[in-house]
Amino acid sequence: MTENIKPTKARYTILAAVFINVVINYMDRSNISVGASFISEELGLTTIQVGYLFSAFGLAYALSQIPGGYLADKLNIRYFYSFCLITWSIATVLQGFIYSFIILLVLRIFIGLFEAPSYPLNNRIITKWFPDNERAGAIATYTSGQFIGLAFLTPALISIEHYLGWRALFYITGGIGMVWGVIWMFFYRDPSDSTKINEAELLYIKNGGALVNDTTSNKQKDTVKFEWKNLKKVLTKRKLWGIYLGQFGLGATLMFFLTWFPKYLIDYKGMNFLQSGFTASVPFIFAFFGVLFSGFISDYMAKKNVSVDIARKTPVVVGLLLSTCIVGANYTDNPFWVTFFMSVAFFGNGLASITWVFVSLIAPKELIGLTGGTFNFVGGLSAMIVPTAIGYLVSDGNFEPALIFISSLTLLAALSYIFLVGKVERIK
Repeated sequence: MTENIKPTKARYTILAAVFINVVINYMDRSNISVGASFISEELGLTTIQVGYLFSAFGLAYALSQIPGGYLADKLNIRYFYSFCLITWSIATVLQGFIYSFIILLVLRIFIGLFEAPSYPLNNRIITKWFPDNERAGAIATYTSGQFIGLAFLTPALISIEHYLGWRALFYITGGIGMVWGVIWMFFYRDPSDSTKINEAELLYIKNGGALVNDTTSNKQKDTVKFEWKNLKKVLTKRKLWGIYLGQFGLGATLMFFLTWFPKYLIDYKGMNFLQSGFTASVPFIFAFFGVLFSGFISDYMAKKNVSVDIARKTPVVVGLLLSTCIVGANYTDNPFWVTFFMSVAFFGNGLASITWVFVSLIAPKELIGLTGGTFNFVGGLSAMIVPTAIGYLVSDGNFEPALIFISSLTLLAALSYIFLVGKVERIK
């Protein structure tokens, strides 16, 4: 009978909700970059202190990735994700009340701590809900939320700051996250528990490789126990280090755009505040198209039986190489050409952003969450290291060394995918 029933499309509703999670996630981690110039002026911060402020999030985010990945394997996705959303959103709101650099630093740490499990959770959700040959497109879609959300939100956030002050940024963005956290708790269900999915769709995604009844299900979650040998496994495989180092280089470019970019346009390229808002949105739009093109062309090649190595690795390697173009902005002060080089670089970053598909394809299937946490931990180190490094590199008023630094890291990331990852296959 199932063969004659048209499958539902419940997985796409779930994907839309995960997309919203990502938009809120990146809005709350990057809103401080919009307010950085005014915050540093009011609190009297140096570029080095601003770098520490940007990196405080990355420190907590990176150090919490492995435990966050473990909890993503063990805890109920519905309630745990809701808890994280609401908690980091409360910390976001509180930033609007501070007058102290230290307290702001602590709140950024709290946001990083509670956002840490989000991407391992996103990956678990997509691995549960999508078959193998649709997974890169699904990952590309939700990953695009970090770009398209900021592309359209950045001008809005700058307008809020311009008319209402920088503190309103945190009240509004944090409030949105708190409301959505409650909605998520009532909305989300795993495939086996959802009333929105019919048996035909459930069978389709299960036969396609979705881990519908994996170890995070309610009946089996108690069997997932932390063992040091599992951590050793995910830390000693060359293939996994290839994607870990690639993620660090990918994150270097992303961290520049999420932290220093607005301040770079205003303080180092001489743009006015409102002009910088619209200029800053253009590279995010290019990144959005890059990540969508990457995911869907990768899935298209996979469905056409192109080898998984070509279908999955080519967009990532090409994208990372394009990201090295960011250094071109060192050679011009013309707003058009600055925007051009930044847009090419961020398009490349978007093109390379389906890297989470390698966690789904390479990680031992019982350790996808732990592998994802380790993967995001190494990638998250870029959020800790890069903003602070930039703060030191630009302390003499010259931003050129910072862009050379970012370009070099993305080149190393491309080389890691070429020489370390090797054949794309699951580790037993």
